[in-house]
Amino acid sequence: MGCAISGLATKTEFSQRDREEAAAAAAAAHLSEEQVQMIKDSWKVIRDDIAKVGIIMFVRLFETHPECKDVFFLFRDVQDLERLRTNRELRAHGLRVMSFIEKSVARLDQPERLEALAVELGKSHYHYNAPPKYYNYVGTEFICAVQPILKERWTAELEEAWKTMFQYVASLMRQGYQDESARQSHLAASPKDRPDKKNTAL
Repeated sequence: MGCAISGLATKTEFSQRDREEAAAAAAAAHLSEEQVQMIKDSWKVIRDDIAKVGIIMFVRLFETHPECKDVFFLFRDVQDLERLRTNRELRAHGLRVMSFIEKSVARLDQPERLEALAVELGKSHYHYNAPPKYYNYVGTEFICAVQPILKERWTAELEEAWKTMFQYVASLMRQGYQDESARQSHLAASPKDRPDKKNTAL
């Protein structure tokens, strides 16, 4: 999702048990049909303010978890978080995250497509050096950012639905991250399996 390699976070090797736990967490985070409809109905309101929500979400993220800035080389040295509210790069990144959320909402009725989307994103985050511990933070800050927009439409039941969706997506991303970590570890242990860069250069 546009994160940059910081060089500060450490890529972690995951065991088979870790991968099984991630799969179990994904299976446990099940949304009912009613919850799916609640999310979709609320998204119709949220999407009118996606740029605003994206910025608020990340400014709050950096306020509550300043270590997250280490993953974003463009923002890691910014001390005045208020300046980020008008930052074009943060706006663009927020919009990319909101686009992913929109795609996730659209695929809630198509679990196989949603799984493929989230797992692939998790794999890409391995290369961004954005570890799984950060994924749940985004859902928490998204929920805080959209409550004022939804106003009286926001209920405890709707909050639980969004939380469940983010837990599910985060667990799939974690699974993708772990799969890619295992793949890279295998490649590192088996040099003969690596593509010959000399033959791919233009």
